[in-house]
Amino acid sequence: MKKFLLLAFLISLQSFAQQNKFSGTWGNKKCKDCKKEYIFTITIAQSNYKIFGTAEVTSDHKELNSGVLEVTGHVYPHGDKAQIKFKDQNGNTSSAVLFVEDSVIQFTKNGGSDIVPKEMILNKLYE
Repeated sequence: MKKFLLLAFLISLQSFAQQNKFSGTWGNKKCKDCKKEYIFTITIAQSNYKIFGTAEVTSDHKELNSGVLEVTGHVYPHGDKAQIKFKDQNGNTSSAVLFVEDSVIQFTKNGGSDIVPKEMILNKLYE
């Protein structure tokens, strides 16, 4: 019985460690109450503690469009926080911190170029 409980405990730890909370396509909706209207979409895949993907800011205002951005980063050990970097086609970079809870990500820009918005809440659009 003790071996069975130990085995069940190890299996539950393994399944917890394999959760990739950041994987998927995330986005915000158009900002209705602010001066700038944009849609931010990020598609990322998490493999263990690494993140890879693409992002894009699209808007009716041409100066806000970012084009496709390369996303790289890492997930902190507890799995609910990640540090990511964006790079555009011109070599401009920016960084951000992501906090995930249920099906929502809190996005906070750390620094770098103005190729991404400063803060927003992202909802999961696709798996």
